[in-house]
Amino acid sequence: MAFLPRHGLRHELPPHRIPYRANLWALRQLGVRRVLAPSAAGSLRPGIHPGDLVVCDQLVDRTSGRADTFYEGPNVQHVPFADPYCAEMGSVVTEAARGHGATVHPAGTMVVIQGPRFSTRAESGWYRSAGWDVIGMTQYPESVLARELGLCYCGVALVTDYDTGVEGDESVGAVTMEAVMEVLRGMIGLVRTVLASAVPGLAAPRTCGCAANVPELGQAGSP
Repeated sequence: MAFLPRHGLRHELPPHRIPYRANLWALRQLGVRRVLAPSAAGSLRPGIHPGDLVVCDQLVDRTSGRADTFYEGPNVQHVPFADPYCAEMGSVVTEAARGHGATVHPAGTMVVIQGPRFSTRAESGWYRSAGWDVIGMTQYPESVLARELGLCYCGVALVTDYDTGVEGDESVGAVTMEAVMEVLRGMIGLVRTVLASAVPGLAAPRTCGCAANVPELGQAGSP
């Protein structure tokens, strides 16, 4: 097992400055084959509440300018990414969360925005109208880089707030980092327990297809 704080030891790295390629490459070099990736997220649905967990099964990339591949040429590769999250891992985490009394949604679409700012009301309304469920800033390119390296990836959204306007009252104040961090601090203990209890269920050999049709590690260029 390995632990890597994506934002740095003191949370000094904003989402758009995280060295995603170096992080995933380091995990792969250490022998990691499954990546549990909890992240704070906002809810785009009235039925998904602060304090809930969402085990994502789809994502939409709305980032820009992030280094999101190990294949910069001349070795051109196109990895399958129709299903960005590992369903096998998702089932294990969902059951672990239920076993500890957490409110968990076993599926959901994460829209990943560039950050570090939060959404405008118009953007949030657009994301909701598209049918997406939660919003965050770090699941891409983490997820696709994991896929390029043949790693299973499980995104667990820790819902800290309703995104702007979700509650249906446009007078509700904007999302603030202070409010997000307060809810997140209250969730950390339960999330640690859930993830720790999920780990034994991930020890069995992989039977998913996350590494299928993915080039061997040695064919990719180092970050």
